[in-house]
Amino acid sequence: MYDEMVYRAQRFINNTYQNVLGIDPIGEDGLTGWATIRALIRCLQHELGITALSDNFGPTTLATLTARWPVIEASTAVPSNVIRILQSALYCKGYDGGGIDGVFSQRVSNAMRKVKSDAGVADAYPGDAVVPKLFKALLTLDAYVIVNWGTQSVRSVQQWLNGRYVNRRNFDIIPCDGNFSRDVQKALMLAIQFEAGMSDDVANGVFGPVTQAALRNHTVSQGSTGTWVQLFSAGMVFNQRPGVTFTATFDADLAVRCREFQAFVKLPITSQGDYQTWASLLVSTGDSTRRGTACDGITEITPARARALRAAGYRVVGRYLSNAAGGSLDKRIKPGELATIVANGLRVFPIYQTWGGSARYFTRSQGVSDALAAIERARHYGFKPGTRIYFAVDFDAVDHEVTSNVIPHFQGIQAAMDEYVGRYEIGIYGPRNVCRRVADAGLTSASFVSDMSTGFSGNLGYPIPDNWAFDQISTVSVGSGTGAVEIDNDIYSGVDRGQNSFDPTSSDDALDVEFDPTLESTLVIDVRNYLVTEAGLPEEGGVADLSYLHTTTESIEVVLAHDALITRLARMLRMRKALVQATILWEYRIADHKDELSDWGVRTYYTLGDVDPTNEVIKNDGSTGLGQIFAQTAIDSRNYVIGQGIISGRVMNPTSEADLWEIWQKLNSDDVFNIQTVAHVLIRAAFLANLPAPRLDYNDESTRLVMRRYQGTGELANTESYLRLGLYRVLEKYNATLRGDVL
Repeated sequence: MYDEMVYRAQRFINNTYQNVLGIDPIGEDGLTGWATIRALIRCLQHELGITALSDNFGPTTLATLTARWPVIEASTAVPSNVIRILQSALYCKGYDGGGIDGVFSQRVSNAMRKVKSDAGVADAYPGDAVVPKLFKALLTLDAYVIVNWGTQSVRSVQQWLNGRYVNRRNFDIIPCDGNFSRDVQKALMLAIQFEAGMSDDVANGVFGPVTQAALRNHTVSQGSTGTWVQLFSAGMVFNQRPGVTFTATFDADLAVRCREFQAFVKLPITSQGDYQTWASLLVSTGDSTRRGTACDGITEITPARARALRAAGYRVVGRYLSNAAGGSLDKRIKPGELATIVANGLRVFPIYQTWGGSARYFTRSQGVSDALAAIERARHYGFKPGTRIYFAVDFDAVDHEVTSNVIPHFQGIQAAMDEYVGRYEIGIYGPRNVCRRVADAGLTSASFVSDMSTGFSGNLGYPIPDNWAFDQISTVSVGSGTGAVEIDNDIYSGVDRGQNSFDPTSSDDALDVEFDPTLESTLVIDVRNYLVTEAGLPEEGGVADLSYLHTTTESIEVVLAHDALITRLARMLRMRKALVQATILWEYRIADHKDELSDWGVRTYYTLGDVDPTNEVIKNDGSTGLGQIFAQTAIDSRNYVIGQGIISGRVMNPTSEADLWEIWQKLNSDDVFNIQTVAHVLIRAAFLANLPAPRLDYNDESTRLVMRRYQGTGELANTESYLRLGLYRVLEKYNATLRGDVL
């Protein structure tokens, strides 16, 4: 929200320091953000005489400020610009800094007292004096009042930590906003190290061997009192344990809450703050030496390995449905492996991951594509209804990436799962915050938590999600000789028992695979030659070609841009990929300006309202999108495949203009929906042509007849069906060459 005084602070920075090397102009938008805060840090460094300006208020800045002005108050002789920087920082924090006039006024004094009270350091820093650590705290975006979903219980602990430890050298003032975070988690760890007697040179906020040893000597239980109980209850508060209050007394109620937490994270029920309970409160792995009863891994489970896992106490095994196309790592389930696992008394939960190592992978369309691939693979291996598939988010997704990428990705997964199968459940593998946020969005029913990645920001400062099923805490080796296997050791909650019986489909050796990008230039030449010499389309880029909306190259690029989706859709429906490719490529290539006019006419019909009924352009339906599909055709086809049990969904009325407009808009604007509908129309076209649904062993004549019925029933459709078949053959030549490698 715009703030006039923040705007004035930005004007002060730009006007005063415009000629200072290292202080660039910032936006004057009246909005507090890191650009303004970092500029103020650089301004302060300049006033301190530091020449190597940086965005960080680091040790050099703190030491220089301490040496120059260990206390800043009304009587301190400091440059007026230093006070202006202080006043600007106060306004960025939401406090009244007086006019940005360089005067340490009563308003500045009152603001500093309020900041200290809010941050919990009023006793440590009495009065209105600004000490270096407090100046540093002001030059952050940390809040000292409750924001977002913060709670007073968390804020009270934050204030206590600040007040008790602020004078320790390496303890910075932490936010008091009521939210558990990475910095707050580190502050709690530092507090434990301080109470354990570590010096400032040793305490580092890391859960290392010395800290672990100290916690083994500080078990708290009913009747205990003092600082260690406060630290334990603080950990419980930070982990959002219901009913816990910050306290210095370990009473009967805290003992009950302790038992509940131990049961939740599958620890021995001791009702006391023992080492393992401390560990589970403080770090995502908890006690990483404890052995779980579940595991996951990339290595085939042979009979010898299965026996070794069973002997080591494991009961549930996570294995991968797929490999990454073109990758060198072979981690997918092998033929006969599931039978081996079950024969040795183990159960299995499936994991789907190809890449997924950065935010850019995650999109709604990729989610649809991944879901289709997972469905096909799960069916192939025989995973039965009710099986939960865990889709991996294997990177340190920060919160805004969860919002912008991961949640839309899982919305795509859910949409495809709901439509194409309605029987597999959706799980997620990832850091705590990712799992929790996606679950809160209603997109998953269980979480496989990557807690072993202790440095992930999505694990630091976040409690384990309520719906956790598996908690990955360490990598271990099990067995010896031929039974030796390296696995990830997982704590098992019991939420997901996995599967121990399977109903596999036939071999997938004949299914199509993803396109090899190195063949694209050759494919373009072959398709161009065919469309010119056999189909009679004009040379690409020529005068006659200008009547078409898209060139051959552009048409191929569109098809290949959706190659993963088309491949996985075809595999799941067990039809030839080239049938979908050729249909889209042909329709997209021959689209012309009449198609643009048709789209305009349909939009006008539904948005303009009162239209001339004699206008042949303005009408309630028209072919549109990649596959040039009429809404009525799409509805008829969807209704047919719903009736065949291929997809689930609402049966729509092809004569209802509300339904027509809803589907037409999706066909026009959603390429993923349009491509899926192409497959549905082809399936219904086979029925209308008195043929079985498209399948892998279709001959050329069946393929032609389906393509003819896709276009219509007239003579033009019949003539063009031969041309479409020729295009199908060009594409199938490449697909056939690539087939054989299972994704």
